[in-house]
This record gives sequence, structure tokens and C-alpha cells, in this order.
Amino acid sequence: MIACSNVMDADRMPRTSLVFRVLARGCFALVACSAASLAADTSPYPSKPVRILVPFPPGGPADALARIVGDKLGQSLGQPFVIENKPGAGGNIGMEQGAKAPPDGYMLTLAPVGNLTIAPALYSKLPYDPAKDYAPISVLATVPNILITAHTVPAKNVRELITLAKARPGKLNFASPGNGSGAHLAGELFKSMAGIDIVHVPFNGVGPAMAAVLSGDVQMFFAQTSTALQYVQSGKVIALGVASAKRLAAASELPTLAEAGLDNFEVTSWYGLVAPAGTPAPIIERLHDEIVKALALSDVREKLATVGAEPVGNSPSEFAAMQKSEAARWAKLAKESNLRAD
Repeated sequence: MIACSNVMDADRMPRTSLVFRVLARGCFALVACSAASLAADTSPYPSKPVRILVPFPPGGPADALARIVGDKLGQSLGQPFVIENKPGAGGNIGMEQGAKAPPDGYMLTLAPVGNLTIAPALYSKLPYDPAKDYAPISVLATVPNILITAHTVPAKNVRELITLAKARPGKLNFASPGNGSGAHLAGELFKSMAGIDIVHVPFNGVGPAMAAVLSGDVQMFFAQTSTALQYVQSGKVIALGVASAKRLAAASELPTLAEAGLDNFEVTSWYGLVAPAGTPAPIIERLHDEIVKALALSDVREKLATVGAEPVGNSPSEFAAMQKSEAARWAKLAKESNLRAD
């Protein structure tokens, strides 16, 4: 029986060794897969296409800026930067989606000044927190606003428009591409500083707002130069002044609103590129550096000029300070004028 037992143990040992060898191979395979996954996770950014959410329809200045800069980022970083338009709710739908994206640098948002600094003062509850949900990368460009009117408005300058509005309280309307947009606040500031009663009419984007002015359904609009100049130059709308600190090189005959009698009136739209909060600093820094390089290129500057935009390219910290300062400014106006969008 002892001999038999020894034979049985001898038979078992090779089988046991085989099991261990199989298990060992499996463990090695798992370790190898884990190592490969780790290597993939730490591969240089970007290792796949990057999406840029634009919270407005195609064709406006936000869309144009995203495409101009995104094209250069794709060339310099070796991965496509794909533009996705997510319009609705004055830009808040796209902004919310951008805020909730994974903080890995593969979904960025083209954020307008209105959604970053004005919307918090107008909405009692937003689906995102502009101060906490985003990591600022850089302001791409500023776009001055022009006060335009429909041909049906019998006013040849800003003073005549103010006189007309005072004679017709509540009868004149001003368009905007949405509640909380730069054009909305420009109209509210104009209303407050001029002491007039005009009615805000929000639209879902720049295109519909401009169409309403062209048709005469809305009387005035603080339209961005990228949209307004072509219609001003073709005579389809009347330009009364610019809402910037200085006159426009492309339309130097137009006075500033300050020159027209509204001291310190300045509402310039700007657009920044942001990532979800928590995005690693090296990714933010690399994107910022490539944006600065792109904005320095002559062909990029020429394209920006065609849409009335002036390149900025500030640092993430400068962007954050700019956002904070603008938010305080518009919160003050909203409180003083009792402005609400909901």
C-alpha cells in the first residue's frame, strides 16, 4: 500500500506543477495587460481626437474662432480638434455638457463672456458653476460690438435714438443671441445709462437675432463686428456707434458710445477656451502654449480680422482674473437694474 501511495503521489506532482505553470502564465499575462494599459494612460497628450464644444449654432463668431484655432491646434498637436455645436438655452446647454465632461483634456469648451460672467447674475440657478466647474486655458479673442438699427428706425445717431426711445417708452426692442449674452447686457447697460425703456428680445443665436433686425421685427442690436460689418457695409442696417473703448480700424467713421455721450460705455465680447475643472496642469499648460503660438501666426491673425476679432492669448491666471472682474461688474449692474432671465 505504501508503494501504491508513492506512485499516486508521483502521478499528482506533475499535474500540480502543470496547474501552477498555467496559473503563473495567466498572472504574467494580466501583469503584461496592466502594464500596457498604464503605458496607454501615460502616453503623451493628445493621443486621440479632441472635441471642442461650441454652445451656439454654426456660423457665428464663437464657431468661427473655435474652427480657426482648433485647426492650428490639430496641426501642432498631431490630433484632430473636432468642433461640436451644442446650442440652446443661451449657451447653457453646451456649457453644462462641457462642465460635466471627464477632466482629461479631450473635451474642451469655447466659452463666451456671457456664459462665464453674466449668466450667474441673471439666473437664479445654472446647471454649471462658472467659477468652479472649469479650468481656464486662455482667452482666444475679443470682438467689439456695434450698435445697429433697422432701416425702419428714424434715428441717424445715438442721441436721436435715445430721444426716440424716450418718446416711445416700451415700444422699441433690442435683440440678443440669448439671455446673459454680451449683446443682452450691452442693451441693458444702454437702457440704464440712457435712462430709456426698451424691451429685450432674446433669440437662439446670432443669426436669428440679426435676421430679426434685417426684417425690422426688432429695432436695434448690439451686434458683434464679425456679424454686423457686412450688413453695415452693404447698407442693409444702420450703424450708430461702437461699444468699445476706441474706434474700429475697419469702420473708423463710427463714434464710440462714450463719444456719443455715454461716458465709460464699453461692452466687448470675448471668448475663452476652458477645460473641465480638475484637468491636469500639464495639459492646460500645453494647450495654452500652443494657443499662444497659433494666435501669433499671420494667417490666423488675418482670419480673425475677417470676423472682426482681435487675438488675446493670455495666461490661465490672467483669464481667471479677467473672469472674476467681469463677473463682479455685471453682478452689480444686474442688481442695480433688477435684471433676471428666469
